[in-house]
Formats: sequence, structure tokens, C-alpha cells
Amino acid sequence: MNVPQVVKIKDIIEETPTVKTLIFDWEVTDEVPGQFMMLWNFHDEKPMSLSLIDPVKGEIGFTIRKVGKFTQALHDMEVGNQIGLRGPYGRGFEISGSHILAVGGGVGMAPLAAFAEEASRKDVAVDLISAAATEKELLFMNRLNKTKINIWACTDDGTCGFCGFGTELAQKVLENVSYDMIVTCGPEIMMKKIADLADYHKIPAQFSLERYMKCGVGICGQCCVDNVGWRICKEGPVFWDDEVKLITEFGKYHRDAAGRKELF
Repeated sequence: MNVPQVVKIKDIIEETPTVKTLIFDWEVTDEVPGQFMMLWNFHDEKPMSLSLIDPVKGEIGFTIRKVGKFTQALHDMEVGNQIGLRGPYGRGFEISGSHILAVGGGVGMAPLAAFAEEASRKDVAVDLISAAATEKELLFMNRLNKTKINIWACTDDGTCGFCGFGTELAQKVLENVSYDMIVTCGPEIMMKKIADLADYHKIPAQFSLERYMKCGVGICGQCCVDNVGWRICKEGPVFWDDEVKLITEFGKYHRDAAGRKELF
């Protein structure tokens, strides 16, 4: 669907002081965790990952961190306000195996929450590491603790759960537990370390990448990655481990709206 569908905000969840989840009624059909939609506030349009896909209630949600004018405008909205949704777009996560490790950093937990819930509904065991700088920034703890998902909190300052980075906890877990697959989303530096761990333990892995997007449908080329030229909005945003090995900029840099390199 390349024309926005105007819908009303059904509910708003204040996840943390800087993060909110907007929930909408939606006829869930073939939406896949890891995909994104373009959100239009009638002034501007930006891509957001699906953080909730509930086929029973007929709901979808987007978890948004306040970082600029557009996200501030979304945070200022109230229940009943209208917004345009276009999509879903891109390639999402695949569920493979019977025991999966998911590693999320910050708002990268958004697509992983939807993925973990979908895998759990299919009776796949999921161990999920939710990492944040501090306890008040951890996402979805109450929501995911109500499921069969085994969730571990991880904070940089030790205010909740493991004290340290999510990659450090993942390394400890992988030394003692065998997995069929790893999925991850978060800061690219974090995902690069997860890629190295997956390679060392010879575990297939999937990564959700983020780049500056404009059209969302693969026309403008704004989100292309160097070397292979893949469009994150079309060939991604989820890539397998053998694919990210071909992306020379992975874990090193991305490009801003003007195409300038920005190092991670």
C-alpha cells in the first residue's frame, strides 16, 4: 500500500521518559516483525519499525524515541488524533529453529519485542536480552514478562539486571547455552559485536539495519549501503549474517541526509 491510510490513535503507552508507543486498530494480514511503515503526521513522513503486531486484537504499534522535531510532534499527539500509515515495507525477521537468542539495545527492542512474541506464539523458545543505559530506559519489561519469553535485563550502570553491555551478557550466555539462531537490533556497534560472536559460535544470525530513508519503497536510493548497493528499505532492513559480511560499512559508518559519511 503506497498511499497512506489515515487512522486514529487508539492508545498511547508511556514506556520511558523519552519513549512512547502509539497503538492503532489494524487488520493484521501479512505484517512481519522487522518490517517498517512510513508514519505521516500531515507535515512530514518517517519510517518506524513495527513494535506490536497483534492478530487477535487487530492492533499494531510503533515505539518512538523523542529525538527531533518529527518524533516530538508524534509524542505531542493524543488518543483520537489522526496519522497516516503507509506500508508495511521491507524484509522482516524469519523464525528458524526451536531455541533463539534475541539481543536488543535501547529502542532497537521495538522490532525484537514483536519478533519474540510471534516466535513464542509458534512455541519457539526465546531468550531475550534487553539492554539499556539505565533501568528507567528498559523497554517492554512488564509486557514481555507476561509471556513465555525468558527475558534478561541488562543496564550499563547496573541499576537493573546484569551490569554491563548487552554484548557482554550475550557472550556469557553463549558460553553456556546452545541456540539455533540469533536475532538482534540496536546500535550498529553492538550488532557488529553480536555478528562476531555469532560467527565464532557458528550460529546463524539476523540483523535489523537502519539507514536514512525517504521513499521507503526502493526508488530514491537514499538508504543504499556501499559496496553491494542494497537498499535497506527493500532488500532489508533485516539481513542474514552472510549478507552483512558483504556490507563493508557495517559497524563502521552510515550516511546522513546529504550523503556524508558519519562514523559510528
